[in-house]
Amino acid sequence: MIIDAHAHISPSDYGHVDLYLEQLKEAGIQGGVVVPGGTVDVRRMSDYISGRARPENTVPNNDYVATACNAHQPVLTGYAMIDPHEKNAVRQLEKYLSSGFRGLKLSPMTHQFSFASKSVAELAACCGDYGFPVYAHVVYNPGAATARYVALARQFPRTNFILGHMGFGPADQEGLAAATELDNFFLETSNGSYLHIKQAVAKAGASKVIFGSEFPLSHPKVELTKVLLLDLSGSEQDKVLGGNIRNLLGLD
Repeated sequence: MIIDAHAHISPSDYGHVDLYLEQLKEAGIQGGVVVPGGTVDVRRMSDYISGRARPENTVPNNDYVATACNAHQPVLTGYAMIDPHEKNAVRQLEKYLSSGFRGLKLSPMTHQFSFASKSVAELAACCGDYGFPVYAHVVYNPGAATARYVALARQFPRTNFILGHMGFGPADQEGLAAATELDNFFLETSNGSYLHIKQAVAKAGASKVIFGSEFPLSHPKVELTKVLLLDLSGSEQDKVLGGNIRNLLGLD
Protein backbone atom coordinates (compact mmCIF):
# COMPACT_ATOMS: atom_id res chain seq x y z
CA MET A 1 0.00 0.00 0.00
CA ILE A 2 1.43 3.36 -1.07
CA ILE A 3 0.82 6.33 1.22
CA ASP A 4 1.65 9.94 0.43
CA ALA A 5 2.96 11.09 3.81
CA HIS A 6 2.72 14.83 3.25
CA ALA A 7 0.10 16.94 1.47
CA HIS A 8 -1.56 20.29 2.17
CA ILE A 9 -5.29 20.67 1.61
CA SER A 10 -7.38 23.83 1.81
CA PRO A 11 -10.70 25.17 0.52
CA SER A 12 -8.93 26.78 -2.44
CA ASP A 13 -9.32 26.25 -6.17
CA TYR A 14 -5.83 24.73 -6.46
CA GLY A 15 -5.58 22.74 -3.21
CA HIS A 16 -8.99 21.33 -2.30
CA VAL A 17 -9.45 17.77 -1.11
CA ASP A 18 -11.33 16.54 -4.19
CA LEU A 19 -8.45 17.59 -6.44
CA TYR A 20 -6.01 15.84 -4.13
CA LEU A 21 -8.01 12.63 -4.22
CA GLU A 22 -8.13 12.80 -8.02
CA GLN A 23 -4.36 13.13 -8.17
CA LEU A 24 -3.85 10.25 -5.73
CA LYS A 25 -6.03 8.05 -7.94
CA GLU A 26 -4.13 9.11 -11.06
CA ALA A 27 -0.84 8.24 -9.36
CA GLY A 28 -2.06 4.86 -8.05
CA ILE A 29 -1.59 5.93 -4.42
CA GLN A 30 -3.96 4.44 -1.87
CA GLY A 31 -3.65 6.84 1.07
CA GLY A 32 -2.55 10.31 2.10
CA VAL A 33 -1.47 12.18 5.23
CA VAL A 34 -2.85 15.71 5.05
CA VAL A 35 -2.18 18.97 6.88
CA PRO A 36 -3.83 22.39 6.67
CA GLY A 37 -2.83 24.39 3.60
CA GLY A 38 -3.64 27.92 2.59
CA THR A 39 -1.51 29.83 5.09
CA VAL A 40 0.65 30.76 2.10
CA ASP A 41 -0.13 30.74 -1.60
CA VAL A 42 2.24 28.03 -2.81
CA ARG A 43 2.13 29.45 -6.33
CA ARG A 44 4.26 32.30 -4.89
CA MET A 45 6.55 30.15 -2.75
CA SER A 46 9.76 31.93 -3.76
CA ASP A 47 8.34 35.21 -2.48
CA TYR A 48 7.88 33.71 0.99
CA ILE A 49 11.25 31.97 1.06
CA SER A 50 13.02 35.19 0.09
CA GLY A 51 11.01 37.32 2.52
CA ARG A 52 9.38 39.44 -0.21
CA ALA A 53 5.96 38.26 1.00
CA ARG A 54 4.47 37.39 4.37
CA PRO A 55 1.84 34.72 5.04
CA GLU A 56 -1.64 36.04 4.34
CA ASN A 57 -3.38 33.78 6.83
CA THR A 58 -1.57 32.40 9.86
CA VAL A 59 -4.59 30.57 11.32
CA PRO A 60 -4.43 26.92 10.19
CA ASN A 61 -7.71 25.40 9.02
CA ASN A 62 -7.58 22.20 11.06
CA ASP A 63 -11.35 21.88 10.79
CA TYR A 64 -11.12 21.48 7.01
CA VAL A 65 -8.60 18.67 7.47
CA ALA A 66 -10.76 16.98 10.12
CA THR A 67 -13.84 17.11 7.89
CA ALA A 68 -11.90 15.72 4.92
CA CYS A 69 -10.42 12.87 6.96
CA ASN A 70 -13.79 11.94 8.46
CA ALA A 71 -15.41 11.95 5.02
CA HIS A 72 -12.69 9.87 3.40
CA GLN A 73 -11.72 7.24 5.94
CA PRO A 74 -9.46 5.30 5.81
CA VAL A 75 -7.84 6.98 2.80
CA LEU A 76 -6.91 10.24 4.55
CA THR A 77 -5.13 10.77 7.88
CA GLY A 78 -4.52 14.20 9.38
CA TYR A 79 -1.87 16.15 11.26
CA ALA A 80 -2.93 19.20 13.24
CA MET A 81 -1.02 22.41 12.60
CA ILE A 82 -0.44 24.43 15.76
CA ASP A 83 1.00 27.92 16.14
CA PRO A 84 3.45 27.65 19.07
CA HIS A 85 2.77 31.30 19.93
CA GLU A 86 -0.89 30.58 20.65
CA LYS A 87 -2.06 30.55 24.23
CA ASN A 88 -2.85 27.00 25.37
CA ALA A 89 -1.05 25.52 22.34
CA VAL A 90 -0.50 22.20 24.10
CA ARG A 91 -4.14 22.00 25.14
CA GLN A 92 -5.14 22.59 21.51
CA LEU A 93 -2.83 19.80 20.37
CA GLU A 94 -4.17 17.41 22.99
CA LYS A 95 -7.69 18.11 21.78
CA TYR A 96 -6.76 17.32 18.19
CA LEU A 97 -4.74 14.20 18.99
CA SER A 98 -7.59 12.91 21.14
CA SER A 99 -10.08 13.48 18.32
CA GLY A 100 -8.29 11.50 15.59
CA PHE A 101 -5.33 13.54 14.36
CA ARG A 102 -2.11 11.50 14.34
CA GLY A 103 0.66 14.06 14.40
CA LEU A 104 1.75 17.67 14.72
CA LYS A 105 2.70 19.91 11.81
CA LEU A 106 4.94 22.88 12.63
CA SER A 107 5.47 25.67 10.09
CA PRO A 108 8.28 28.11 10.95
CA MET A 109 7.71 29.95 7.67
CA THR A 110 4.13 30.73 8.68
CA HIS A 111 4.46 31.24 12.43
CA GLN A 112 8.01 32.61 12.81
CA PHE A 113 9.15 30.63 15.86
CA SER A 114 12.33 28.96 17.10
CA PHE A 115 12.62 25.21 17.60
CA ALA A 116 14.40 26.10 20.86
CA SER A 117 11.33 27.79 22.36
CA LYS A 118 9.64 26.50 25.48
CA SER A 119 6.31 26.16 23.68
CA VAL A 120 7.79 23.98 20.93
CA ALA A 121 9.43 21.79 23.57
CA GLU A 122 6.08 21.33 25.30
CA LEU A 123 4.41 20.42 22.00
CA ALA A 124 7.15 17.91 21.21
CA ALA A 125 6.80 16.31 24.63
CA CYS A 126 3.04 16.06 24.13
CA CYS A 127 3.53 14.19 20.86
CA GLY A 128 5.81 11.75 22.64
CA ASP A 129 3.17 11.15 25.30
CA TYR A 130 0.58 10.34 22.62
CA GLY A 131 2.99 8.32 20.48
CA PHE A 132 2.62 10.49 17.36
CA PRO A 133 5.32 12.33 15.37
CA VAL A 134 6.29 15.94 14.87
CA TYR A 135 6.60 17.02 11.22
CA ALA A 136 8.34 20.27 10.29
CA HIS A 137 10.19 21.90 7.46
CA VAL A 138 13.14 24.18 8.17
CA VAL A 139 14.11 27.64 6.95
CA TYR A 140 17.30 29.64 6.54
CA ASN A 141 17.11 31.12 10.01
CA PRO A 142 19.22 30.10 13.02
CA GLY A 143 16.19 29.45 15.22
CA ALA A 144 14.43 27.25 12.67
CA ALA A 145 17.36 25.70 10.81
CA THR A 146 18.09 22.00 10.49
CA ALA A 147 20.61 22.02 13.35
CA ARG A 148 18.02 23.44 15.74
CA TYR A 149 15.40 20.87 14.68
CA VAL A 150 17.93 18.09 15.19
CA ALA A 151 18.71 19.46 18.66
CA LEU A 152 14.99 19.24 19.47
CA ALA A 153 14.97 15.58 18.40
CA ARG A 154 17.93 14.89 20.68
CA GLN A 155 16.11 16.58 23.55
CA PHE A 156 13.05 14.34 23.15
CA PRO A 157 14.19 10.82 22.21
CA ARG A 158 10.70 9.41 22.93
CA THR A 159 9.18 11.58 20.21
CA ASN A 160 9.62 10.82 16.51
CA PHE A 161 10.56 13.73 14.24
CA ILE A 162 10.09 13.97 10.48
CA LEU A 163 12.16 16.50 8.52
CA GLY A 164 10.11 17.78 5.61
CA HIS A 165 11.51 17.96 2.07
CA MET A 166 14.78 16.24 3.13
CA GLY A 167 15.80 19.45 4.93
CA PHE A 168 17.01 22.76 3.57
CA GLY A 169 18.10 22.98 -0.05
CA PRO A 170 18.78 20.12 -2.44
CA ALA A 171 21.21 18.16 -0.22
CA ASP A 172 20.98 18.87 3.51
CA GLN A 173 23.85 16.92 5.07
CA GLU A 174 22.88 17.88 8.64
CA GLY A 175 19.49 16.25 8.18
CA LEU A 176 21.01 13.15 6.61
CA ALA A 177 23.54 12.83 9.44
CA ALA A 178 20.75 13.06 12.02
CA ALA A 179 18.65 10.42 10.25
CA THR A 180 21.69 8.16 10.17
CA GLU A 181 22.51 8.65 13.85
CA LEU A 182 19.18 9.14 15.66
CA ASP A 183 16.54 6.43 15.99
CA ASN A 184 13.77 9.05 16.19
CA PHE A 185 14.66 11.16 13.14
CA PHE A 186 13.24 10.60 9.65
CA LEU A 187 13.47 12.28 6.24
CA GLU A 188 10.42 12.99 4.06
CA THR A 189 11.08 13.10 0.32
CA SER A 190 8.73 15.72 -1.18
CA ASN A 191 10.58 18.24 -3.38
CA GLY A 192 13.83 16.53 -2.45
CA SER A 193 16.44 15.92 -5.13
CA TYR A 194 16.71 12.48 -6.67
CA LEU A 195 20.40 12.13 -5.80
CA HIS A 196 19.90 13.16 -2.17
CA ILE A 197 17.01 10.72 -1.70
CA LYS A 198 19.19 7.97 -3.15
CA GLN A 199 22.03 8.95 -0.81
CA ALA A 200 19.67 8.97 2.18
CA VAL A 201 18.50 5.42 1.54
CA ALA A 202 22.10 4.25 1.11
CA LYS A 203 23.42 5.96 4.27
CA ALA A 204 20.50 6.14 6.71
CA GLY A 205 18.63 3.11 5.40
CA ALA A 206 15.21 2.70 3.82
CA SER A 207 13.59 2.60 7.26
CA LYS A 208 14.45 6.31 7.77
CA VAL A 209 13.05 7.67 4.47
CA ILE A 210 9.35 8.50 3.94
CA PHE A 211 7.64 9.27 0.63
CA GLY A 212 5.61 12.49 0.45
CA SER A 213 4.27 14.71 -2.34
CA GLU A 214 3.84 18.28 -1.03
CA PHE A 215 0.53 18.58 -2.89
CA PRO A 216 -0.56 21.03 -4.29
CA LEU A 217 2.91 22.45 -4.99
CA SER A 218 3.85 19.17 -6.64
CA HIS A 219 1.81 16.33 -8.12
CA PRO A 220 1.89 13.03 -6.18
CA LYS A 221 2.71 11.13 -9.38
CA VAL A 222 5.75 13.33 -10.04
CA GLU A 223 7.12 12.77 -6.53
CA LEU A 224 6.35 9.05 -6.65
CA THR A 225 8.29 8.68 -9.88
CA LYS A 226 11.47 9.93 -8.19
CA VAL A 227 11.23 7.13 -5.65
CA LEU A 228 10.38 4.47 -8.21
CA LEU A 229 13.46 5.45 -10.24
CA LEU A 230 15.72 4.69 -7.27
CA ASP A 231 15.53 0.99 -8.18
CA LEU A 232 15.18 -0.09 -4.56
CA SER A 233 14.68 -3.67 -3.49
CA GLY A 234 11.10 -4.73 -2.86
CA SER A 235 11.39 -4.50 0.91
CA GLU A 236 13.14 -1.13 0.78
CA GLN A 237 10.53 0.32 -1.55
CA ASP A 238 7.71 -0.96 0.64
CA LYS A 239 9.20 0.83 3.65
CA VAL A 240 9.72 4.15 1.87
CA LEU A 241 6.36 4.16 0.07
CA GLY A 242 4.18 3.31 3.03
CA GLY A 243 5.57 0.97 5.64
CA ASN A 244 7.50 3.59 7.59
CA ILE A 245 4.66 6.10 7.88
CA ARG A 246 2.18 3.35 8.78
CA ASN A 247 4.42 2.33 11.66
CA LEU A 248 4.92 5.90 12.89
CA LEU A 249 1.20 6.68 12.81
CA GLY A 250 -0.04 3.28 13.97
CA LEU A 251 -2.08 2.74 10.82
CA ASP A 252 -1.70 -1.05 10.66
